[in-house]
Amino acid sequence: MSIKMMHHVCIQTSKYKESLEFYTKILGFKVVMETANFHGRDFNTWLRLDTFMIELQTAKKGDKLNNWSSLNEGIVHMCFLVDNVQEEFHRIQKLGYTNFKVKNGKEIYKVENGYLFKIKAPEGTEIEIRDMPI
Repeated sequence: MSIKMMHHVCIQTSKYKESLEFYTKILGFKVVMETANFHGRDFNTWLRLDTFMIELQTAKKGDKLNNWSSLNEGIVHMCFLVDNVQEEFHRIQKLGYTNFKVKNGKEIYKVENGYLFKIKAPEGTEIEIRDMPI
């Protein structure tokens, strides 16, 4: 196989400033390059966390984006591995972000040999945070 690694995920948003703040201030991505007026889009921005990148972009002018739904085909969520789910959950809460998914009345829940929680980004992307590798 000639594939070396996963390079990036592209996320479109109509809430660009909120999404940019979420990925940088809440999840810790760094802005690599922000380009205004990119091929008919207000912004196209590259974000990096270690070797993983997100291409965050606005819709092309005149296009209206559909709301995110877990019923769509294709990628349903992204997952990031942390050392301690409870510590990461509390760190995010202390930053004032509260858009967590609730399952069976709980925001943090046990699965297999560890714990996880899910958080919604401003544009709707569901992000899983877990503390056990597969």
